[in-house]
Amino acid sequence: MTPTVLLTLAVFFASGFAALLYQVIWQRLLAIFSGADVYSATVIVAAFMAGLGIGNLAGGIVADRVSRRTSLMLFAGAETAVGLFGGISAWLYYGVLYERLGPMDLGPGLVAAVLFVSLLWPTFFMGASLPLLARAVTDRMDRAASHIGALYGFNTLGAACGAVVATWGLLPWLGLDGSLRIGAVLNLVCAALVLPLVVRLSPEKAEGPLAPRVSGEGRAFAFWLGIYAFSGFIALSYEIVWFRLLGVMAKSTAFTFGTLLTLYLAGIGLGAVAGSALAARLRNPARAFFAVQAGAGVSAAVLLALFVGASGEIRTFAGYFGAYEPLNIRESLEAFRSGTMPATFIRLYVLLPMLLVVPPTFLMGCSFPILQRVVQDDERSLGRRVGGLLLANITGSIVGTVITGWWLLDSVGAAGTLKLLAVASAVFMWFALRHRGRAPATAAVLGMFAIAIAMPDSRVLWSRLHGTSPERVVFAEDNSGLSVITASSADFRGRKVVFVNGVGQSALPYGDIHTALGALPVLVHPNPRDVAIIGLGSGDTVYAAAGRPDTTRVICIEIIGSQLVTLRALAERDPYPGLQGLLNDPRLEHVSGDGRAYLLRSTQKFDVIEADALRPTSAYSGNLYSDAYFTLVKNRLKPGGVAATWAPTRRIHDTFISVFPYVVSLPGIMLGSNEPLAVDRAGMEARLADPRVRDHYARAGIDIVQLMQAYLPDMPVRFGPDFDRSTLGELNTDLFPRDEFDLSPP
Repeated sequence: MTPTVLLTLAVFFASGFAALLYQVIWQRLLAIFSGADVYSATVIVAAFMAGLGIGNLAGGIVADRVSRRTSLMLFAGAETAVGLFGGISAWLYYGVLYERLGPMDLGPGLVAAVLFVSLLWPTFFMGASLPLLARAVTDRMDRAASHIGALYGFNTLGAACGAVVATWGLLPWLGLDGSLRIGAVLNLVCAALVLPLVVRLSPEKAEGPLAPRVSGEGRAFAFWLGIYAFSGFIALSYEIVWFRLLGVMAKSTAFTFGTLLTLYLAGIGLGAVAGSALAARLRNPARAFFAVQAGAGVSAAVLLALFVGASGEIRTFAGYFGAYEPLNIRESLEAFRSGTMPATFIRLYVLLPMLLVVPPTFLMGCSFPILQRVVQDDERSLGRRVGGLLLANITGSIVGTVITGWWLLDSVGAAGTLKLLAVASAVFMWFALRHRGRAPATAAVLGMFAIAIAMPDSRVLWSRLHGTSPERVVFAEDNSGLSVITASSADFRGRKVVFVNGVGQSALPYGDIHTALGALPVLVHPNPRDVAIIGLGSGDTVYAAAGRPDTTRVICIEIIGSQLVTLRALAERDPYPGLQGLLNDPRLEHVSGDGRAYLLRSTQKFDVIEADALRPTSAYSGNLYSDAYFTLVKNRLKPGGVAATWAPTRRIHDTFISVFPYVVSLPGIMLGSNEPLAVDRAGMEARLADPRVRDHYARAGIDIVQLMQAYLPDMPVRFGPDFDRSTLGELNTDLFPRDEFDLSPP
């Protein structure tokens, strides 16, 4: 490769780094505005990809109509446009969309339109960059596939590096706003680096567009557009299911998604680089394209089936899958620093995704430069064919996002979706072997059906990935997430543990910190009529919050809709009175959605508001521990209302105090209000003397008097308006959720 090509590869690597950095941060900022539920997440992803696709097509059309020199200048302009937007994006997405438009009830259609418009500028220019750069560096058509594939591969590898550096370095160190500035600087540097190359390129202008041409075994370009759109559908659908499975296996923390995304993108990037070296040597690139696409489907299905079949026999995985707590990331890092290899971390965050995801994604990435070899037969249409194929692939990906993310996971779950994807991959198998005759092609397709049938069903899959047997689980799965309840015995008597997306959240019977969180604020408040609880879990906190006869309504907002389904299924097998009371109490109302978004757009005020206990290192937990969230809660309280939060860290403790003028700090729990709080043992005992209160908790087997003794000291620590809040330490903010990304030594 020439020095010009090598420099452009380095530049496009850095551009991919910045693009992924933006994507991770923008998705989080936009989720604060629109909600972190499945609808909002899908719309954000679809809007992001739609902008890329439009940019791909427009960039390709322009690239075919200008000189190579102009194309490179336009690439520099695109990088500048993205960088300038990145520099102001925190102000736009947080300061304008969330703070000004967020409280408005815009409706889902208008919210989707706002998301699309707000992302169109940067994603358009991101999408236009590859066709423009490909046109600029391609001087001979026999090198087109190699150059285009290498650019795509290096850009994707840059994105993989962006994912890992953002997750493990920039976000813990600089927060969201500071990390965005790094991305903006990178884009501007990329633009500056390519400008000296402009003078080296010839100024000749490309000729006008040609009539549609035929390429690749006599097939029209439209055929390859359709095939690559189908490929995008398959790839994005696999991505959705893989991330659900791996998230459950690893018991996701704030670091899980970025790490898995790194390996997913690395597989594609490495495959594209390898394919770019291979493409020019292929005698029949069309058959090779179908072969690698078929191989991706076969490897994805077979590797998962083999792992699930063996995981029960692998003690390390089975033990961790059944454990309540996720991996302690900070302890793993301490092991690294001390020279010790954290084996569990390596297995879960590196080896497992490398086994299940990297082989098929490598083949997916390899297919792109091979397809370029198939369709690139004229310099004058090079840009349009690059942009057209990318647009087709992105269109298929958007369809995959909607169909798989919204419908398939709801109707057939992750296991059923994987079976369908394996069958769908048989299309590529057919085209790859059709030249050998109908019999071999048919046999291969039937083999794919056999693989799909042999893959585990939902009950086997989720029981294995929770370290137990199929007869000891109750599970429900929808597009919002996975809820699994495991029992200590096959008859479902005794202790049951509630897992949400693989992570232990609570247990039955009731009576621990979750009970205290629900009971304390309603026992403190003199007349808690309206109560709002964010999070359901086992229902422990919600049941406890309904302990006062004065309470007329308890609304529970839960983002994972399948949790309520599993609790209802459990109630059919287990007569536990606490669970029966949770499901049959007419005062309790269940709402599916993002709890913060619900409070943001609700005009109703409550006597008590709290979020159920959430680990501070969980993904998006910072949204429920930031000063902006606590301010929102404060503004939704009625006069004399009480806010409650679990306070497992000093930052959460200090952030809560920074917002509420009156705070009472109890062991692990904070109570806040806009008015003085009457928290004392005598008042609590007076309310507990009500036999209706004691009966409510006793039905669930809770000794409420003894439980409250542990959480109500004789002299609780109080903070009033006169407390000097300038003495507080670091706080959690929406733009810097420090606890969520805290990697400091424990």
